[in-house]
Amino acid sequence: MINRNEIMETVRMIREHHLDIRTITMGLTLFDCISDDGGRTAEKVYEKIVREAGGLCATGEKISAMYGIPIVNKRVSVTPISLIGASSGAYLEIARAMDAAAREIGIDFIGGYSATVQKGATAGEIEFLRSIPEALSSTDKVCSSVNVASTRAGINMDAVRLCGEIVKETAYLTRDADSIGCAKFVVFANAVEDNPFMAGAFNGTGEADKVINVGVSGPGVVKTALETIPDGDLTEVSETIKKTAFKITRVGQLVARTASEILGAKFGIVDLSLAPTPQIGDSVAHILEEIGLEQVGAHGTTAALALLNDAVKKGGIMASSHVGGLSGAFIPVSEDAGMIAAAESGALTVNKLEAMTAVCSVGLDMIAVPGDTPAEVISAVIADEAAIGVVNNKTTAVRLIPVYGKKEGDVAVFGGLLGSAPIMPLSRISPVKFIRRGGRIAAPVHGNKN
Repeated sequence: MINRNEIMETVRMIREHHLDIRTITMGLTLFDCISDDGGRTAEKVYEKIVREAGGLCATGEKISAMYGIPIVNKRVSVTPISLIGASSGAYLEIARAMDAAAREIGIDFIGGYSATVQKGATAGEIEFLRSIPEALSSTDKVCSSVNVASTRAGINMDAVRLCGEIVKETAYLTRDADSIGCAKFVVFANAVEDNPFMAGAFNGTGEADKVINVGVSGPGVVKTALETIPDGDLTEVSETIKKTAFKITRVGQLVARTASEILGAKFGIVDLSLAPTPQIGDSVAHILEEIGLEQVGAHGTTAALALLNDAVKKGGIMASSHVGGLSGAFIPVSEDAGMIAAAESGALTVNKLEAMTAVCSVGLDMIAVPGDTPAEVISAVIADEAAIGVVNNKTTAVRLIPVYGKKEGDVAVFGGLLGSAPIMPLSRISPVKFIRRGGRIAAPVHGNKN
């Protein structure tokens, strides 16, 4: 039970420090929609999404009014479409049905135009992967992800190479909007099946038919809590973050359980990731600076982020038996005012961000790079990030945006929660021969756990 003091403290966190429920995401299984007739499959996908998730937005608004908790996004994730469309091959038709359903029910995004090819890909999955640029450029709300690596399987370098090409083609097809299509595409290592955040959400094959996963966000709350101990040592810093994460997670669990009951769905998980926004006071970078860095990107940034991520997880796990998703700290450049400022000043580079991904929740996220970046360089960045995930047995991801027609020093503007980003340079030393070799990078020895 949540007592009166916790309620009043939650009200203060909402009013003064940008605490919100970043998303209620309904996961839906679509196996019952499979048909060898593409039109029929797409029709059944549309019908199921509208039928099962039609009340999601109204439920979010009802809960927000009940508890006074802002709920920013309502989303749906579905079974990877590479599986659902395999019999018919009608991937693009299904993507458009997903988009139409999302518009009909009023949600913000729908995820699951996805594939898991960490060890290999079938001919149908290759066809699916090649459909991603057109799917993203011809729809508004559809998000896509590809899992190219896992600690158990290693890295599928053929898929890594193809994903670099997918990013480039998507950038070109959405060139009139600063290549924003790439913001809806993420490449994973060790993808999780219950992630409520876009663009990487999908409802995994091990999930129930209808699940509610909630993503909570409170960077401003954590920063404010740390301001109360300006001279505390790092043990005090960690304890303060843990206590704050506990309170934030309790709010998320309340919302998740209520939504599940109203919608007749299973309660899945609470993801307590600190997901920033461009709004001042809602920045992960500013938390790290409150811990003691002059600016993010300084030496010590990775250590400070490791402390933050660990303390968030520990606090959340004590608050809920069903913490899942990614849970920790996100470091998207375009969505975090502090990260944007550090990148613009030159304090934060892609190399430093890569080091930070070894200890954060996800990876290289929402980073705008020059539009003429070769596909092989993008693939090499994906390979590096996948290697960090595979070796460290953690989820990592890449969401790069090569902004067509722009170069280092320019700014890409995406709008809304996606914010804006300075164009950051990548090394132009060629990885072409390495990427074109193809094949697989074997799993690390500690991946063999049986």
